[in-house]
Amino acid sequence: MSQPVQPPNQPQQPFGGQPVDGNPYAGQPGQPTPAAPTGNPYGQPAPAAPTGNPYGQQPPAPTGNPFAGQQPGQSAPFGGGAPFAPAPPARNNNIMLGVLVALGAAVVAGILYGVIAGSIEREVGYAAVGVGFLVGFASSKVGGSNPAVIGAAAVFSIGAVYLGQLVGISMVLSDLAQIPFSEVIGDHFGTVTDAWSQEADFMTYLFLALGAAAAVGGAKKAG
Repeated sequence: MSQPVQPPNQPQQPFGGQPVDGNPYAGQPGQPTPAAPTGNPYGQPAPAAPTGNPYGQQPPAPTGNPFAGQQPGQSAPFGGGAPFAPAPPARNNNIMLGVLVALGAAVVAGILYGVIAGSIEREVGYAAVGVGFLVGFASSKVGGSNPAVIGAAAVFSIGAVYLGQLVGISMVLSDLAQIPFSEVIGDHFGTVTDAWSQEADFMTYLFLALGAAAAVGGAKKAG
């Protein structure tokens, strides 16, 4: 009688084990049953699906503060303390400097205004406006738009126009009396102020007001 032919490449039981219940990979009694093949030759579970972060952690959302990730009490980088807050601007110094600039500009502009008025023997409204604008612009450019600086510029502009009017009158009296200008200012200053009081009219006070208004405008323009 012929014997049945064994199928080729029949799986062999390692270490002489016998198949159990038709499972050629079943282990011997008392031995752990090996896991069923999963298609992974290394016998390790497949890695988790990539999340886009190679380090497996979510990056903290940016807050715009480089020290936001530090714990309370933790020192800043490089062994320093907390970052220094910017020093507040020296507002008082700026205000005082602006007032001084207004005073200096008023003296210079007033003298120039007086020279122009004395040379043509008349006052010019545009010149008074220019005096006030120069004083206000210079003072606010240095001291800022502080009300104290603007107020000082307006007051000094009135003084500058008044000084210019006195200089102009002194130049006219110097030409009429044929005496030096310095002598008129030094020895006859009372006469000059009396002449200003006698000659003052609506236009004289208007020029003073124009100087103050122009100072306010110049300060706002600079600020």
